[in-house]
Amino acid sequence: MLERKLDGVRCIAVAAGGHVRLFTRNELDRTARWPAVARAVAALGRDLVLDGEVVGMAGDEPLGFQAIQSLPPRDGVALFAFDVLHLDGADLRARPLRERRAILEELMAGAASELRLTEVWEGDGGERYADACKAGWEGLIAKVADSPYAGGRSRDWLKLKCLAEQEVVVGGWSDPRGSRTGLGALLVGVYDGDALRYAGKVGTGFDRRTLDDLVGRLGPLARDTSPFAEPIKPRVPGAHWVEPRLVAQVAFQEWTSAGRLRQPRFHGLREDKAPAGARRRHGRCPACPAARAGHAGAPLTQ
Repeated sequence: MLERKLDGVRCIAVAAGGHVRLFTRNELDRTARWPAVARAVAALGRDLVLDGEVVGMAGDEPLGFQAIQSLPPRDGVALFAFDVLHLDGADLRARPLRERRAILEELMAGAASELRLTEVWEGDGGERYADACKAGWEGLIAKVADSPYAGGRSRDWLKLKCLAEQEVVVGGWSDPRGSRTGLGALLVGVYDGDALRYAGKVGTGFDRRTLDDLVGRLGPLARDTSPFAEPIKPRVPGAHWVEPRLVAQVAFQEWTSAGRLRQPRFHGLREDKAPAGARRRHGRCPACPAARAGHAGAPLTQ
């Protein structure tokens, strides 16, 4: 069973007695941020727990991760539900995904536009994957149709990404150059055990609003020394250091032999991710050389 990989924020929607709360993966309450989604869930009139992804929307088309970061979002948001864990007191997690999906489809019939059902396909996964990448999607999620719901990583749910993508920790920034204002590039790293290893500079993917937001967030985190485990080589002129508390999502071409991100692009900050969880992973598509060598997909974190 294949689903489109959406580029938003993972969300658990909990409805009980007419009250709804929306939580991120690390249990941050985002009900007040997405009130239209909460109202759409409440309108179902059922006690339930849904798993899904809150995504920025332009009409009926899901947008990239940066859209969900804007306040308010450009064209609204929607929760794309892909699983139902509980319904009216019944625990559904042990039932096969195919059965949970059928219950979800019936439940979602006639729901408001802020609450949507992910589309699924069965059949030729290779052809569907090629079509998804050609269309500019993030990728697909491949799921075992008879699998129960897992609360953590599971080989039953695999990410098949069209682009390399990774969470990184912001450890500093460089001064702007030319017409750029605010900052030139983010200095980022990933954790290796307890050590923060430098992974390179991220200098693209920012608009004016994003730069202003980053400057406002980085200022209070400033420190005098580098948070990275080793000195950065070559030295970055005009470097400023911060406490490693912000997690950024970046897309990139590949990891270099020196452990740097090649051609990284900023996608947004991840308030739903902890810095300690930002660790190097391959993150490539199944068509890439390392994937063909046996790393066709990454387990999906539940």
